[in-house]
Amino acid sequence: MSITYKRLSEKELSTIIKMRIDQLTEEYTSEGRTVPKDVDLEASLMDFYKRNIAAGTYVSWLALDGDKIVGTSGMSFAEKPPYFTCPSGKLGILSSMYTDPEYRRMGIATQLLDRVVKEAKDYGCGTIYITASDMGVKLYEAYGFKHNGNFMQYNF
Repeated sequence: MSITYKRLSEKELSTIIKMRIDQLTEEYTSEGRTVPKDVDLEASLMDFYKRNIAAGTYVSWLALDGDKIVGTSGMSFAEKPPYFTCPSGKLGILSSMYTDPEYRRMGIATQLLDRVVKEAKDYGCGTIYITASDMGVKLYEAYGFKHNGNFMQYNF
């Protein structure tokens, strides 16, 4: 097996959308939550990826075993008024980190993380945020991410 890495292009979007939904489903069920039946994410995800890739505000790297996508990563870019620990005001929001269960514990997630973190650095981000699933916390801690007890969320 030889894993290769490439940036996401439009031709992989249908596969990536399916993988994203699989990832979210796995996270929900592993936490004992029930996946909502009345939410159809396919069209919303397609719209998000197309708009943000074109705008340069989203980048994703893929891990491939031959033609099979076995891992994904994503980084959205945002900007807010600069502050002491992020004088550029540019933020990376890490998401869509997922490795096919058959390919876990092989270093693929770390390779994908390296690539999107470099993208955030090149974009000028001073900070990267992630809402980590229980499964991902160890990866992010090992990479150097720190917990931020001030993170709060408001849902509409």
